[in-house]
Amino acid sequence: MRNSARALRFQLQERLAATATSPPIRSGRVGALVSGMGHPACKLRPGGAAWEARRVAANERCAQVSPSAMTATSAPTVRRHHWIVRLTHWATVIVLAGMIASGLQIYEAYARFGNRGGPYFVSPFDSAQFPHWSRLGGWLAGALNWHFALAWPLIAFGLLYLGYLVRSGEWRALLFRPRDVPGAIEMTKYYLHLRREHPPQGKHNPLQKLAYTGVIGLGALAVLTGFAVYKPTQLAWLTALFGGFQAARYWHFWIVWVFVGFTIMHVVLVFAVDPASLRAMLTGGYRGRFPSHD
Repeated sequence: MRNSARALRFQLQERLAATATSPPIRSGRVGALVSGMGHPACKLRPGGAAWEARRVAANERCAQVSPSAMTATSAPTVRRHHWIVRLTHWATVIVLAGMIASGLQIYEAYARFGNRGGPYFVSPFDSAQFPHWSRLGGWLAGALNWHFALAWPLIAFGLLYLGYLVRSGEWRALLFRPRDVPGAIEMTKYYLHLRREHPPQGKHNPLQKLAYTGVIGLGALAVLTGFAVYKPTQLAWLTALFGGFQAARYWHFWIVWVFVGFTIMHVVLVFAVDPASLRAMLTGGYRGRFPSHD
C-alpha cells in the first residue's frame, strides 16, 4: 500500500510539472490565434523547450503579417483631389480622345504638310493611313463637325480647371520652378535605376510638375494652332505667327502626338509607382505612400 501511494504521488507530481510547462494554446490553434504583432500570443513568455520552438514560429508568423497591418494603420485616407479636378480630368480624357480620332480622319483628306507641289515639312506620317477604328467622322466633313463640336467643351473644361487652380492656390503645387531642377534630376536617376531610394516629395514630385506645367502650355498651343487652322483669314495674324497655314497644321498635328506620349507615360507611372492615385482621381480620397500636400 505504501509503495502504491508513493507511486501515485510521483505520477501526480509529474503531471503537475508537465501542466506548468505546457503552452496555454494548442499547436493547431497557433496559426488561427496569431494574426499580427499586437496579438497576445506574440508577447507570451517562454515556458520550456517545446514552447520556445512554438514561440519562435509564432513570432515569425507575426513578422510576416505585421508590415501590411502597420501600412494599413499608418496611411489613413485623406482628401487629395477636389471634385472639379476629377470632373475636368475625366471629361478631358473623353473629349480629347474624340478630338484626336476626328483629327486623324481630317488628316486622311490631305496626309502631308505643305502646299501641293511642295516644299513639304518633314514628317514620318506623309501619306499615312491610320486604322479605321482610330478615326472618327467617316469622311472629311463628318470629322470636321466632330472636331469643332468637341473643341468647345475641351476649352471650357480647360478654363474651368485653370480657374480652380488660381482660385484655390493649387497652382503653386503644380508649377515647375527653377528650384525644382535638382529634384527633377534626382527623380530621373530614380526612374533610370541610378538611385535606389525614392526622393522625398510632396503632392507632386519635380518631374510631375515639369510634365503638368508643360502639358498646360501645350494645351494652350493646341488651342491657338487650332484656331489658326480653323480661321486662317479672320485670324490671319495668328496664322502668320505660326508660320502660315501649313506650318500651323504641322505644329497642331505634332502637339497631338506629344499628348499621346504623355498619356501613355502617365498611365504607366500611375500603375508602376503609385496605383492609389488612380482611386484618388476617381473618389477624391487617397491612401498611399506619398503626401497629399506640399
